[in-house]
Amino acid sequence: MENSEKLVGSSPPIVDEETAGTRAVVFPDDHGDIREERIQHGYPRPRGVEMKREMTKEDKELAAAGYEHLDEQKTKNKKGDNKLDNVDIQEHHLSYNELGSALDTSMDTKDPGNSYGLSADEAKARLARDGPNVLTPPKKKSPLRMYIDLLLTMFNILLIFAGILEYILLGIDFKDNFANTYLGGILIAVAFLNAFIEFFQLQKSEAILASFLAMIPPSCRVVRDGTITSVPAAELVKGDIVLLRTGDKTPADLIIFASTDLKVDNSNLTGESEAVERFGRPEGSKSRPVEAENLVFNSTLIVNGEGWGVVVRTGDHTLIGQIAALTGGESGNKSPLAVEIARFVMMVSAIAIIFAVVFFVVGITTVYKGKGAETVTFAVSILVAFVPEGLPSVVTLLLSIAAKRMAAQNVLVKDLQGVETLGRLGEYVLFVVCNALLTPFQLTLLATDKTGTLTRNQMTVTNLWNGEKMYTAFQSNNDSDSVEAFSISAPGMREMVDIAALNSRVKFDKMDVPFDQRTIFGDATETGLTRFAGRYIQDYDALHKQHPKVFEIPFNSSNKWALVILNKPHTAGDLTLYIKGAPERVLEKCSTYLKDGNIEPITDDFKDAYDDAYNYMASRGHRVIACAQKLLPSDPYDLSYPFSKNDGKYPGTEFCFCGLISLEDPPKHGVREAIGTLRLAGIKVMMVTGDHPKTAEAIARKINLILGDTKETLSAKTGRSMEEIYEDEVDAVVVHGDSIDGLQGWQWDQIFSKNEIVFARTSPQHKLEIVKRAQALGHIVGVTGDGVNDSPALKKADLGIAMNISGSDVSKEAANMILLDDNFASTVKGVAEGRQIFVNLKRSIHTPEVIPQLLYVVVPIPLPLSAILILVIDLGFELFVALSFAWDKPETKDGLMRMAPRKPVNDRSIMSLKRRALRRTKTLRRDTEMQEAIPPSKISAWASKAKAPFTRDFWEDNMERTDDESLVDGKLLSYSYMEAGVIEMLGALVAYFVVFYKNGFTPTDLRMAQSSKTTYFTKSSPDFTNSRGQIIGSSQQVEAFAKAQSIVYLSIFIIQCFNVFAVKARFSFPFGKAVVGNYYNFAGIFGGACLGIFIIYTPPLHVVFGGTYHLSPLYWLIPVAFGVLLLVWASIRVLILRKSVEQSRVKDIKGLMMFPTMRTMSMRSKH
Repeated sequence: MENSEKLVGSSPPIVDEETAGTRAVVFPDDHGDIREERIQHGYPRPRGVEMKREMTKEDKELAAAGYEHLDEQKTKNKKGDNKLDNVDIQEHHLSYNELGSALDTSMDTKDPGNSYGLSADEAKARLARDGPNVLTPPKKKSPLRMYIDLLLTMFNILLIFAGILEYILLGIDFKDNFANTYLGGILIAVAFLNAFIEFFQLQKSEAILASFLAMIPPSCRVVRDGTITSVPAAELVKGDIVLLRTGDKTPADLIIFASTDLKVDNSNLTGESEAVERFGRPEGSKSRPVEAENLVFNSTLIVNGEGWGVVVRTGDHTLIGQIAALTGGESGNKSPLAVEIARFVMMVSAIAIIFAVVFFVVGITTVYKGKGAETVTFAVSILVAFVPEGLPSVVTLLLSIAAKRMAAQNVLVKDLQGVETLGRLGEYVLFVVCNALLTPFQLTLLATDKTGTLTRNQMTVTNLWNGEKMYTAFQSNNDSDSVEAFSISAPGMREMVDIAALNSRVKFDKMDVPFDQRTIFGDATETGLTRFAGRYIQDYDALHKQHPKVFEIPFNSSNKWALVILNKPHTAGDLTLYIKGAPERVLEKCSTYLKDGNIEPITDDFKDAYDDAYNYMASRGHRVIACAQKLLPSDPYDLSYPFSKNDGKYPGTEFCFCGLISLEDPPKHGVREAIGTLRLAGIKVMMVTGDHPKTAEAIARKINLILGDTKETLSAKTGRSMEEIYEDEVDAVVVHGDSIDGLQGWQWDQIFSKNEIVFARTSPQHKLEIVKRAQALGHIVGVTGDGVNDSPALKKADLGIAMNISGSDVSKEAANMILLDDNFASTVKGVAEGRQIFVNLKRSIHTPEVIPQLLYVVVPIPLPLSAILILVIDLGFELFVALSFAWDKPETKDGLMRMAPRKPVNDRSIMSLKRRALRRTKTLRRDTEMQEAIPPSKISAWASKAKAPFTRDFWEDNMERTDDESLVDGKLLSYSYMEAGVIEMLGALVAYFVVFYKNGFTPTDLRMAQSSKTTYFTKSSPDFTNSRGQIIGSSQQVEAFAKAQSIVYLSIFIIQCFNVFAVKARFSFPFGKAVVGNYYNFAGIFGGACLGIFIIYTPPLHVVFGGTYHLSPLYWLIPVAFGVLLLVWASIRVLILRKSVEQSRVKDIKGLMMFPTMRTMSMRSKH
């Protein structure tokens, strides 16, 4: 038996019929008491020892903090009402006969499966006449508008401003500031070039994303030439007969002419969150289109049941095509990385402006009095040195390259709203790519569905239990000796086979071929049951025609059973009821059971046998289905009885239990290793499934999801009662969905504190609530799933991952990443790729050029590096090298995948989050009557932000120690400025002073020349007499100055070449194949070298860049020596940080099974 946690005091006890031994953990009521009981079929067993937990008011407030927003009901405004009233759709008014004539199609309203539909030739002709069933994309921003938006970023604005400033100086004094002609022009040109590079790359990204979407074209099931076939939705034409099933996305506007409990989510049109029922109207509907019961619209989602419809509108003529404004809209969301980059840009820009202004003021008031133009030019160089101009382009390029690489590995980055529906393409692409590629790196918790995600979704009937004996339908060496081989003549077997065959909603692609040659359309459970039943039924089609359905309630995730009433005569009447579903739900409706063809009352002995059988099946990881029947008496249930689901006019109790059927869905190959790898990467993996707790736990133990003990297994091992076992003794928990609605804040905290978590018997609402609660604790949550019941959680998650092959349209719609091959192990590739991208981005951020520039004012000395050369550095070889990092492979085989997530969730982070939430909650103004929070006005919100830096809480929050790793953090700044930056600065300055010394200037001479009121180092400068008495003319001064600036430029380049490899040294020394194995690094270095030598040694360029071809290559040895020193320091740094790196690695997990899942069928759980 499994966890079936119930809330005491706030709701009545919920009876859960499960196997013997299931424990029900009863969480405390408002008084803080905890007790555990055992429940069996409505009869409470004796209570054990009561455990007391006293919680103070402060404890309760702190535990509840951060969850309040989840408890508030949010209302959605209806949208588009006026537009919905003005659409031109009239076909829903027509009767079936009028509809068939108007569309010239063949549909069978009594037996839709026998409809002939259109012929293939007629469909082709109509497609040529009416065009494809696609919406015309709404108007996007013009390329010019997009380019202007990219141009007006903070970095580019600073560059343009600096360029304009240089031209203002040129206008004031043209002769003395003539060189600014080139500087100002280049600064402005760089801003335009930077915007163009980003614009070009975003256009490429748009094409990439569009190609991704083309990889998963929407398809639908259509009847053509009397055969059900799957065709692309774009090829639908008016008159096509379409089959809609749960999880489908409606491909066009359809008139429904047959349905079974069909419910449609119209929220994207009307804003209503509740699904609405749709059914056929033989005489048509008189309502307006959006309220017509027989009309379903393009792009709406089928959330329950199935239906047959005929296409009446396609493409732009559909309702959503007529109100195309609904498909557009702006997205205000930004990925965490986009926010971090924007914050970094603003911070760097502010620092650059402050430094430029401060040093301008210092320079103009001290050593450079009266030299305003020179000081302004210096301030501009400070701005340029601080700003990493190529960063936006590097980020976009790196992410686009990674997106293409992941697509090649069957991991598709997508957003089903499409590029064409969003106005701010630049922000959209950055958001989609950042979110989908880098969220895997940040993941701290992955909630995964079981069926179809972790398992193969290929159900095979394995065992059947008829109330007395267990039978096996699958050859297995793991069955016990008491299990007998299946025989259709055994008691109860014929009834269960009939229930499996007749209480089914599967469809076949063809009806004119033998049963075993047909393709079955349906969910995996019903497909497995149908395959099994078809082996023991002589004529499957004849059986269905002989016993037609009179009434049906399909399975859904709420009731967890499917009921059908058939015209199948018996001695007491004409109608027979069959029900199948979750055993505990079916059994609670039964009062008798079938024994050797006789009806017997359910006794305690039967319940014990049922518990044993259920436990035997579920503990092997099998899905268990219960079957029951009721032979309806002719009074009152005759053929004319008006059965109805809505008002409960159908039998719901007093059924006769027939038996249990178990089906096995083995884990996918690679799942076990994938989960083990994710756990070793510090990501908590938990299962959230609608299956029975025993089944879920058994599968979890096979795939590395549960390794330790739950309270129940520890109790069984030690012989202690579960009341004697403390929470900190166990690291695993299996939570029953029935308890979720009543859990308090501290109980959620306790659940998420476990490393191994399984939620069983959950509904879609439960899955959504689990995701919200995990996010409230600071988790970056990923959700994997393939069914319609997973879609709410997929949409809410930070990263929704859907399956392509087995996934429903609804789940793909909700997700922002799709695994094209349905391989769960591809999730590991996503995490590894995301982590490597983040590391590569950090490697590309390096801005040490500013340090030598400050000596221009501090010492002072001639400007070591001109603003133009700084631009060449940032947009030249540094850009080449940064892009080459996109192809970097992990430093070690498992280095990054053994490190904790960049923002780990632990006790310290949770308590910090809760303290802030509690403080925020106490400061909210609330309505005096409803006690609802009143959001602050914009003015008060701005005022609060302005006052925040002057409060103690602000500084405590910002200075609080965390384990989070940001894109630009203390370690990166330390390395860039205090370690590699210092070595690079020293190398450049040593080369600078050596070159000047060889040309007659000692450091003292340089200081004297720069401090004097006379301007040196220009063509019109007077002669300079150095400390050795030598007279240096203006031409020699200019040549020396050009050589010095050239060697500084080349020194930065050469040392940066060494830094390309030094920056990779974290787990190992900066040598070896792993470090130098990326040939693109050498290509980037070669490109940078060609650019540098071309600029320095090409005479025509000297007038712009100030280089000289007289610079001897022997001077290159100085920065080479400092480059070697940088590698030595990187090696020493590895040794110094090795202990902290080892401590930050995720510890080994005892018991992980990292070998392939070679045999998963019929593996008996060890627990």
